[in-house]
Amino acid sequence: MIKADYHVHSAFSRDSQTPMADQVKRAVELGFQELCFAEHVDYGIAVDPSEDAPIVYLSGQPMVNVDYPAYFATLARLRQEYADRIKIRGGLEFGVQVETIPQFEKLYHAYEDQLDFILLSCHQAEGKGFWTGEFQEGRTQQEYNEGYYDAIYHVMQNYKDYNILAHLDLIVRYDPAGVYPFAKIRDHVAAVLELAIADGKGIEINTSSWRYHLPDTQPSRDILKLYKDLGGKIITIGSDGHTTSQLGAHYEEAAAILRDEIGFPAIYTFEKGKPCGHKL
Repeated sequence: MIKADYHVHSAFSRDSQTPMADQVKRAVELGFQELCFAEHVDYGIAVDPSEDAPIVYLSGQPMVNVDYPAYFATLARLRQEYADRIKIRGGLEFGVQVETIPQFEKLYHAYEDQLDFILLSCHQAEGKGFWTGEFQEGRTQQEYNEGYYDAIYHVMQNYKDYNILAHLDLIVRYDPAGVYPFAKIRDHVAAVLELAIADGKGIEINTSSWRYHLPDTQPSRDILKLYKDLGGKIITIGSDGHTTSQLGAHYEEAAAILRDEIGFPAIYTFEKGKPCGHKL
């Protein structure tokens, strides 16, 4: 089985202080054959370093996106340095909202020849973050859970330049009322998965669920099973690691769940957006 962590952050993401070189060195030590960086881009709450716009701070973090020229230059240098030890993929994690789609389209087309991989995330809707609890305020648990999946679906209807849906039930991390029953949200999740499958997109199993002490995988086993039952095949494993200690964490457990409990035959890696399956 190939070991490939397809959701890793470095100091090019605003919420990580880990040099990219340290993440690569650690991946080699852990025996990974591929490592894909997916640095945060969240227009609407964050600005590019080159923008002439005020920087907002949330929880002490400056809301700044990736320094793209420096990012791709560092990737090129490390690829050359580690060419005989590991494949290093360049990706971005797009936190898209419907109103920010034009900015992401412009960014993607500016750098698409240098990108291997795009994660599509939903970190906020209506300009309100889930991790801050702002989106949940004034809504019932049903309303903000349905609103979360509806926000993803509306983005997917209008934005197609991505490969994988990241941490699909992210709202679970930030639900003050606990885990909303899957049966009550199933139809909303199914609509998202059906559209992803129709568009040839995949999902990830995000192993940060272990460090967040969630009661299930992320996405949940119910979502993983539904994706498979609907005909979904493309899946990646990502640690969402922001430090060297988080990189590759719980990879074997996630792979075992996909293989033995859900029945996925393969995981996927990407080169220039093209998926390649590897037997689990």
